[in-house]
Amino acid sequence: MKKVLGLMRKCIQDFDMIKDGDKIGVGLSGGKDSMLLLYALKMYQKFSPEKFELEAFTIDLGFEGFNTEAISNYCNSLDIPFNLKRTNIKNVVFDIRQEKNPCSLCANMRRGAIHNSMKEKGFNKLALGHHSDDAIETLFLSMFYEGRIKTLPPKSYLTRKKIYVIRPFLYVPEEIIEKSIVKFEIPIVNNPCIVDKNTKREEIHLLLEDIYKEIPGAKDKILTAIKNEEEFKLWF
Repeated sequence: MKKVLGLMRKCIQDFDMIKDGDKIGVGLSGGKDSMLLLYALKMYQKFSPEKFELEAFTIDLGFEGFNTEAISNYCNSLDIPFNLKRTNIKNVVFDIRQEKNPCSLCANMRRGAIHNSMKEKGFNKLALGHHSDDAIETLFLSMFYEGRIKTLPPKSYLTRKKIYVIRPFLYVPEEIIEKSIVKFEIPIVNNPCIVDKNTKREEIHLLLEDIYKEIPGAKDKILTAIKNEEEFKLWF
């Protein structure tokens, strides 16, 4: 956990993510990334120079088999308040709209639900569990399917909601997260979405795995390129 905390603390400090008096909500899906992030932020809270509040926010999309009780029990074990918002997003996206590419609409509706839940309780920052591998995959998704160069921002401000979105794990590789989940026996709740592992992001993930096998050190070089604003040279 020392490695995770070290990388997370550096990311928090590099991008000035946390201020005194912040009320931070962790978007808790039940997956490995957000479950470990909650654990790490709880530990960081003990020695952080900035004092902040911490609560978990989970959105129930309406899929059968989503084990919110396990998520609630996990939060209780960490002595972190748990907030659950039940929605009919699954019915809207899959049954009513019958979206052929449901992920975008689902993500927008899920974000709206969690933002509203946080605003109701006066929280000003949302922490998400995206890691460094997610940042690379987002870069390639953006280039291949949108024709632009864009990745996950470490910190952004939502003017309409007046909420900051922070990603303290952006320096943390997925491999370290996976090892930490096993080592510290952190529970994971399976994703009940019917298109899980059948998305464009998963295709990019598999493509990048092949690239990493063929080109040693490619992952580190891509991350270096993302952070190297001084050598960002395009046509215009």
